Amino acid sequence: DPDNVVLCLLAADEEEEGDAALQIHFTLIQAFCCENDINILRVSNPGRLAQLLLPATGPEPPADLHCVLVTNPHASQWKDPALSQLMCFCRESRYMDQWVPVINLPER
Repeated sequence: DPDNVVLCLLAADEEEEGDAALQIHFTLIQAFCCENDINILRVSNPGRLAQLLLPATGPEPPADLHCVLVTNPHASQWKDPALSQLMCFCRESRYMDQWVPVINLPER
């Protein structure tokens, strides 16, 4: 349900930038998000994103987090100050013609 999606995270590291299938996948997701007024952020380190979003799972490889949709089932998404700040960041990035801003997640 795109009405409850407030943010799309697209994660790829430098080695995956040349993966044509992943880039086509990202292009289709971005088109869907733009059509449905969903903010998009690009994240540079999927491994670090997995560490932040998933609990420690032991020796298993991290789940595929190339695309993460953040939903907010509440009627007013602006009640959360962190989410409000993130939406303002995305809007300001669009004003500067950066339609898909990039967040660099450093290693720990």
